[in-house]
Amino acid sequence: MASSMFLSLMFLLPPMLLEAKEYDVGGKDGWVLKPSDYYSHWAQANRFQINDTLHFKYNKGNDSVLVVKKEDYDSCNTNNPKQKMDDGDSRFKLSDSGHYYFISGNVENCKHGEKVIVLVMARHKAHPLPTTAPAPSQPPARALSPPQIRSSALDTPAPSPSKASSVSVCVGFGVVVWVVLVFSTSYVGFVY
Repeated sequence: MASSMFLSLMFLLPPMLLEAKEYDVGGKDGWVLKPSDYYSHWAQANRFQINDTLHFKYNKGNDSVLVVKKEDYDSCNTNNPKQKMDDGDSRFKLSDSGHYYFISGNVENCKHGEKVIVLVMARHKAHPLPTTAPAPSQPPARALSPPQIRSSALDTPAPSPSKASSVSVCVGFGVVVWVVLVFSTSYVGFVY
């Protein structure tokens, strides 16, 4: 019985862990005018995947969200959007990898920083393994010196982990603990 539970868990768990996520653009405050670099820091702190959704919450009638080309993003041009969202509670599905450009429908808000670029990561393709081992390389005639490390690279702080990755780690850890508990209680009679 425990083995059938384990097999069903193995097949059901991976799709659950790979489930698309929804991101609240601007956090709890929503899509509002913030300091000019706020949205770029927010976007860099997250890892967006295909099928994730961006949730824009804003005051209907006072603001909107426009999906635009890079040129229109750079100049805050609101005249030619690819898509306009103006219902105050909009969701945008990230259907492809690449850059997405979002600006406020209010030109002044856009000029003061209410805009964001989202980079959606491509899915990794499996690389085939080589059929034969590569030939060993000849050792160099003289010893190579170790690479030089610039001090600026050491001074740069590591990026803080995103909320989404923390949740994935917690879910994964919880599943491992659950599997251990299921197996330990199922096989207790066999150990003694």
